[in-house]
Amino acid sequence: MHELAIAQGILDIALRTASCHKATKVTKIKVLIGELAGIVPEALEFGFDALRAGSMAAEACLSIRMVPLTGRCRECGAQSCIDKYCFTCASCGSYALEILTGRELKVESVEVE
Repeated sequence: MHELAIAQGILDIALRTASCHKATKVTKIKVLIGELAGIVPEALEFGFDALRAGSMAAEACLSIRMVPLTGRCRECGAQSCIDKYCFTCASCGSYALEILTGRELKVESVEVE
């Protein structure tokens, strides 16, 4: 379950951010996760809930926004969502797709008091 290690990293970022801003409490953490990142949101939330106890983030809300997998065809220039990992252009059928979104794993913001 690599989500536990990722949850620890998210918590570390939030706690460092709170310390840098001389805050006493982390209230919300917003995270972007790409569809291709291979992370199960429920497992990440479970790990985060277990790790945050006793810290400044003990009552923090973890807000996860999933980012769809999208690509642009290098042949015809069409942009589209990539469904079911079928890496072909929906317009021309080419396999020359450039991934635009869907690989994200990023702490977007940390709210503190």
